[in-house]
Amino acid sequence: MTAFAEGRSDPTVQPVPASVVEQVDAADSTLHNPKRAVISLGSNLGNRLETLQGAVDALEDTPGVRVRAVSPVYETEPWGVRADSQPSYFNAVVVLRTTLPPTSLLERAHAVEEAFHRVRDERWGPRTIDVDIVAYADVVSDDPTLTLPHPRAHERAFVLAPWHDVEPEAELPGRGAVAQLLAAVTRDGVAPRADLELQLPE
Repeated sequence: MTAFAEGRSDPTVQPVPASVVEQVDAADSTLHNPKRAVISLGSNLGNRLETLQGAVDALEDTPGVRVRAVSPVYETEPWGVRADSQPSYFNAVVVLRTTLPPTSLLERAHAVEEAFHRVRDERWGPRTIDVDIVAYADVVSDDPTLTLPHPRAHERAFVLAPWHDVEPEAELPGRGAVAQLLAAVTRDGVAPRADLELQLPE
């Protein structure tokens, strides 16, 4: 063996690509001053539970996002339309920590919807997945691109009930305690599915 060969590093050890380093650094940034965000998930087409789990996993796979809690699953009659006009929804809430600004988190939410072939043909139409930002830290904003908190979250039991399950002391910015908001709305057509469970990503 030549001196040159002896001096070389192990050829099976390859340098880490810069793109991977950037991803790791981005994920690491979730440890530094992250913001809390609450995401509502809903699906009434296809394999609803599998789609919800896929959305949870996709959020966890996002650089700058760490999923901290996943709520129980609720089955909900369609909102804004006749109950028998569409399949029922499976709904859940995800609480996460993120270093992404609200607009970037919204872009990621839309990307997750597109990955599961969400189609926006009609308001309150059926969809494979709905990914809504309910709240982001204590931000209150009437920006039409992303209104925070979600303008109808305070009146929707399918958002408030699963959120209350994972954060009983939570507050909806500008609206008050989630427990009080939940007590003020009807739970008709919103039922917990104890037989179903979403997994918190490892």
